Amino acid sequence: MIRKHRNRPYKKLAEFYDRMFTPGVSAIQETARQAILGSILPQVQSACDLACGSGTTAVSLARSGIRTVAVDNSPGMCRLAREKARRIGVELQVLKADMRKFQLKEPVDLVLCEGDAINHLDSKAELTRVAKSVAAALKPGGWFYFDANNRAGFSSYWKDTWWIEKPGMVLVMRNGNDARHDRAWCDLEFFIRSGRDRWQRRRERVEEVCWSPREIRTLFKNEGFDRLHAWDASPYFKNPLITPGCRTLYLARKAS
Repeated sequence: MIRKHRNRPYKKLAEFYDRMFTPGVSAIQETARQAILGSILPQVQSACDLACGSGTTAVSLARSGIRTVAVDNSPGMCRLAREKARRIGVELQVLKADMRKFQLKEPVDLVLCEGDAINHLDSKAELTRVAKSVAAALKPGGWFYFDANNRAGFSSYWKDTWWIEKPGMVLVMRNGNDARHDRAWCDLEFFIRSGRDRWQRRRERVEEVCWSPREIRTLFKNEGFDRLHAWDASPYFKNPLITPGCRTLYLARKAS
């Protein structure tokens, strides 16, 4: 059953995201990014990491000399991104904003949105708002790079119950999906050690929607993108669950 629930910024999950997910995920994303954007990045002078999470990609771009703005709607993620940039010693502008209506002071050469963040919308129709905001943030001829879960991905890995354990912390993820409505959800339950024999229990819910490749292609064409390239993500992600058809990497160019 689908619950009426509006996606909220990562509140509790932000605090533990790097410990639970970042090392493996960032390596996968780096591999895919270099494969798809390898010929474009040398010409990129400015970029925006949209739904930046804890700022790993944004910091990497900034370290390479690209003027980078990191955007996320979670105050916790924005704080982590600022702390990461300060710790590593790079200049990074961090902006708390919704991907559906974010605005940059100046247009950039490249906008990225990794880690299936584009799926974290309340409805399929809201992708149009994201595309409009991205188009406004890009220079003519600029590129939008993103990845998206597909229906096959929802059926493959947004199901069953998953368990992740780290020192002092356990995360249980109870997943479900509704193929008819192109929706999936994950109820996360955290158990955090707060003393020798005491644990804190926290809960959070994450939801996603998905689109067919045809829907994405049509939508971005209508919003002024004259090119849209797509790659199956499975060769880059090297995850037994992400089989062909589960996730797609996209590169869209704003018309000059």
